[in-house]
Amino acid sequence: MSLSERLQAAQRRQQPRGGSSQASSDASSQEPGTPDNTASAPTTRAAVRKSAAHAKKQPSPAAQTEPDDALRQLKDQAAATLFKRIGARLNDPSLGEQQLHSLVRAELNAVIEKSSVPLSTDERRRLTTEVQDDVLGYGPLQRLLDDPDITEVMVNGPEMIYIEKLGQLQRASSRFASEEHLRLVIERIVSRIGRRIDESAPMVDARLMDGSRVNAVIPPLAFNGSSLTIRKFSKDPFKVQDLIQFGTLSPEMAELLDACVAAKLNVIVSGGTGSGKTTLLNVLSSFIPEGERIVTIEDAVELQLQQEHVVRLESRPPNVEGKGEVSIRDLVRNSLRMRPDRIVVGEVRGGESLDMLQAMNTGHDGSLSTVHANSPRDAIARLETLVLMAGMDLPLRAIREQIASAVDVIVQLTRLRDGTRRVTAVTEVHGMEGQTVTLQDVFLFDYSAGVDESGRFLGKPVSTGIRPRFTDRFAELGITVSPQVFAQPPTGSGR
Repeated sequence: MSLSERLQAAQRRQQPRGGSSQASSDASSQEPGTPDNTASAPTTRAAVRKSAAHAKKQPSPAAQTEPDDALRQLKDQAAATLFKRIGARLNDPSLGEQQLHSLVRAELNAVIEKSSVPLSTDERRRLTTEVQDDVLGYGPLQRLLDDPDITEVMVNGPEMIYIEKLGQLQRASSRFASEEHLRLVIERIVSRIGRRIDESAPMVDARLMDGSRVNAVIPPLAFNGSSLTIRKFSKDPFKVQDLIQFGTLSPEMAELLDACVAAKLNVIVSGGTGSGKTTLLNVLSSFIPEGERIVTIEDAVELQLQQEHVVRLESRPPNVEGKGEVSIRDLVRNSLRMRPDRIVVGEVRGGESLDMLQAMNTGHDGSLSTVHANSPRDAIARLETLVLMAGMDLPLRAIREQIASAVDVIVQLTRLRDGTRRVTAVTEVHGMEGQTVTLQDVFLFDYSAGVDESGRFLGKPVSTGIRPRFTDRFAELGITVSPQVFAQPPTGSGR
């Protein structure tokens, strides 16, 4: 007998008692004193109340022939019963995270034991997992977030979820029960870090507890239903050896970048969206010696620095009245009064670029940041544009001179069409020639190596054979690099 048939039989047995499980769902969903504002703090209560509402919207058991539909109906009923039993304790501040999980698991097992529907071991395990995810986690997204091979989750409305797995996009089988269910998960995410999302502020940048980046857009801006994008970060941050193994860096390039950070050169990581700039910035920051004071400045805290002496600053959006905003530029200015040895700006995207360049030029060497650009030359042009956004009436030559004297190295990251992220250029900023900022490539990606049968690029970053000028600074500081770092391969470095 299928699960749907077992569920129908159980409900027929309950019918003579005059109250279908639907009535208990209705009663639990209308528990007195429960607020109807899903954006408020007790999101777990709202979660189960909404789950009960979903149960009422399900078709009759006779119309449900698929096991997934039957299990979903049973899950909604179990969630409603669970809320009726322990709803008041779900928001008890005295309960720790582990205690809350243990309580929900124990009560849920009791609910399933009392159910008149016989379940197989697999069905019971699946039911328990899905109800726990709805009550304490992120619903159908929880399984995707727990998968270490998935790097990004993209929700295009309640019934369409895409994932990036091993560098390739594919559609996931998971889906939300309704638009309200999706909105509830979004509100749960943003409320935990003190952000809000509603019709007056329909867009938000947030993060999960593990630091994963979240962007959400809700109707009326999102026409086809709420949109949610989650870029996951590894719980165990990638090390330089991991990037070498992935092919993102070559050992010679890693040695050179290590020396650049140790010599306190100012480094800009450039790349497009999703190219791995934050990951590389984490690796570069791992080269910073212990004992230096590091101040990180971000829109949403994402960097995972391993040093002990780190001050982490995060910008703040305006409140409901439009007041209280603290921008990245405000934090960069304030960081100069915090006696930093290194300033790490997660990304420059506005007028703060001028303050960052001034900091680099006034004794805060060794600073790191990222910028959106498609090539080292584009990164220079992008920085020029961002400086102009500061609202200062500066001549273009003065801006370029500021950039040329502040930035020492540009590391260009590219997401190739095979889904891999590669460093395609390490470029030295030489200085000015007339009105132009001069650049010199130290490493370039070898595109001439072609691709293999699966479409994966065979090339790797290779040295151009040119020794950069900043190696003189290495010599002054006693920093040595291997001779093979600048050795040009016999086949050349075709691009």
